[in-house]
Amino acid sequence: MASNDSEHNAGPIPSAIKILIAGGFGAGKTTLVSTLSEIPPLSTEEQMTEASLGVDDLKGVEEKTTTTVALDFGRITISEDIVLYMFGTPGQDRFWFLWEELVMGALGAVVLADTRRLETCFSAVDFFERHRVPFVVAVNCFEGAHRYAADEVREALDLSQRTPVLLCDARTRDSSKDVLLTLIRHVAETTATPA
Repeated sequence: MASNDSEHNAGPIPSAIKILIAGGFGAGKTTLVSTLSEIPPLSTEEQMTEASLGVDDLKGVEEKTTTTVALDFGRITISEDIVLYMFGTPGQDRFWFLWEELVMGALGAVVLADTRRLETCFSAVDFFERHRVPFVVAVNCFEGAHRYAADEVREALDLSQRTPVLLCDARTRDSSKDVLLTLIRHVAETTATPA
């Protein structure tokens, strides 16, 4: 039985908002969650083994040595009333069965795009469009990668003008926060004025 003191100290339970961080293999999803999370993020990163040779496409990310095998999880307290929970999805096709579970209850999503391998985010864009989950596309600007304007990426992905596209650096907290703020504004606009 709880004491009277603990009952009086308990504040309101904050509203939980679930968002997904998705995109292709090696796009920076784990980095984005780690950069933003106020708690040590839960990560299921594992060393890549010979078993992934010929299964995971390393073209453009040859230096990658780890991979997410289930999900990444992080949390951000927006206010005493709102807590944002981030779920980073695995990027490889063989783990896509997890996406159907992860999308349940998601308010919105970030699709991280890597211009070195833009085609790896096509499936994520299709997935969120099919599930009618509002999303933004954040182009993670890797060093040495060709830089494209947001409108060029929008055209390449065949996105509507309503879908925000922005450039970011997933390693930088301010840039990553801009991505989340853009998503929150987009979700608010989408739910206020359905297409």
